[in-house]
Amino acid sequence: MASFAYEVVDKTGKVKKGSMEAVSEERVRAQLKTEGNIILSVTEQNALTKDISIDIGGKPTARDFSVFCRQFVSMTRAGVSLLEALEMLGEQTENKKLNKAIRAVKASVEKGESLTASMREQKKIFPSLLCSMVEAGEASGSIDVSLDRMAVHFEKDAKIKSLVKKAAIYPIIVCIVAIVVIIVMLTMVIPNFTSMFADMDTEMPAITVAVVKASDFVKAKWYILVIIVVAAVFLLKWFRSTKAGEYFFAKLGLKIPMLASLTVKSSSARFARTASTLLAAGMPLVEVVEITANVMDNRLIADALRNCKEEIIQGMPLSVPLEKSKLFPPMVYHMTKIGEETGDLESLLEKLADYYEEEVEMATQSLMAALEPLIIVILAAIVIVMIGACMAPMLSMYQGLDNL
Repeated sequence: MASFAYEVVDKTGKVKKGSMEAVSEERVRAQLKTEGNIILSVTEQNALTKDISIDIGGKPTARDFSVFCRQFVSMTRAGVSLLEALEMLGEQTENKKLNKAIRAVKASVEKGESLTASMREQKKIFPSLLCSMVEAGEASGSIDVSLDRMAVHFEKDAKIKSLVKKAAIYPIIVCIVAIVVIIVMLTMVIPNFTSMFADMDTEMPAITVAVVKASDFVKAKWYILVIIVVAAVFLLKWFRSTKAGEYFFAKLGLKIPMLASLTVKSSSARFARTASTLLAAGMPLVEVVEITANVMDNRLIADALRNCKEEIIQGMPLSVPLEKSKLFPPMVYHMTKIGEETGDLESLLEKLADYYEEEVEMATQSLMAALEPLIIVILAAIVIVMIGACMAPMLSMYQGLDNL
């Protein structure tokens, strides 16, 4: 589609300038007229005159979508029309990307598209899960109920993510502090001892020689370390974006003793919460499992759910492939089996989600409790090495004097 710049007089009598993407100038004029504007000019933009859009907003979070759903529900239940609700949401949404997407959805709905189709056009912003729930709500005539359930889902999801991030923040901060301390000691403290070591008529211990050489390297060729760190970060990000990288980190998350429990419990909570939300909207189980697989962070668990979908199509109950995957705790497939037998799968999955969300909180606390002493020991070892490197030559000299 081409981009067109326009200048109009709006309903309030104010001159307004802007740009719009459309297949032709006639479409732009027709759209502007339907909005009640008096057209002054419409011109196609080229590469030099096209508006440059610098997007400084971050990607919408689960909390942003929770607020969006809550506000949407409140407006629709208060009798506000769909277009008016989208207009109001576009005015008060703080996240730049979400704000822009809402305005695009409104423009699409004004052209006669359904809310679901309009949201799917903004698939980079709106999650497929939310679009599917809106579609189910439009089909059943209860879009407010669907969005209300999604608000709860996003709130719970945001809570789990914040707990997992909380577990990672402490060790990251401590590691940064440790790196800063090491750099300060190598560039400022150790050099002060270097001249004194040189005046000593004794052979310096190996630990002192190693630390002094490290200090000299950091002071003289610090840029090499910067290049290595930057290259390592970019390579790591690139590797994580590859298929091999996804599987590597997925396996790592399930094998590291302290992280495995947190990974499995958070994945179980997300699986149960997402599946119960979709089942409550009346979606078929095959579609529920497929959408749930798409929201999983761990690639191995996502693949396991996709395998579940294939076996469900062949007539197998969900609990059987869940158990065969050997990735989910026994409670997950046992509760799923009971739900299938009683015909109350949605309710039991919701209870399962509540249980594992509490387990994630406890696992986070346990992880932090285990990491704190481990990090202290590592920092203590670094400090001991530095102090030992400084004190070892002195001790050697004093021993030499005693021998005299």
